[in-house]
Amino acid sequence: QVQMVESGGGLVQAGGSLRLSCAASGRTFSDYAMGWFRQAPGQEREFVAGIDWSGSSSTYADAVKGRFAISRDRGKNTMYLQMNNLKPEDTATYYCNEGHSLSSVIVGNVALDSWGQGTQVTVST
Repeated sequence: QVQMVESGGGLVQAGGSLRLSCAASGRTFSDYAMGWFRQAPGQEREFVAGIDWSGSSSTYADAVKGRFAISRDRGKNTMYLQMNNLKPEDTATYYCNEGHSLSSVIVGNVALDSWGQGTQVTVST
């Protein structure tokens, strides 16, 4: 059974940076598009960033564009999210998942029904 394991979250002041990692256990996800999502308390999970299977194409939610950068290392079966200039509104639990295409990831049509535990990002003022 494939499971996603997110890590790298923490408490940071506004303007700071964090780098999140997503690793897959169970099989390789190198042939899948991947995405980062986040969920703040009382809110629905939302798309943050996505990357295609090759790593050559990526897309971002407007709220994080220019501040976040998604990447993947297919050899290590790992995906990353570099988050710079963090804002208090970025506070959320961050999750990763995969999809059959970048387009499907963008709309939240993910391949895994079971989400990982996520990693908490808290940005203080």
